[in-house]
Amino acid sequence: MTKRKATVSTRDCVACGCCMKVCPKKAITVPKGIYAEVNRDLCVGCGICAKECPASVITLEEVKV
Repeated sequence: MTKRKATVSTRDCVACGCCMKVCPKKAITVPKGIYAEVNRDLCVGCGICAKECPASVITLEEVKV
């Protein structure tokens, strides 16, 4: 079985926090203002963060569960 989970390209992330603000599960943080990180245990793969990211650095990928 697979599920979708958000992944951030940390190299290109500008740490604006837009994704963190819209995540309904609070699965995204921006520690130390460097780049966004996704807690995959909390992420439900809804894709809202990817749609809101102004830098387009968040993608959804299939992961085995």
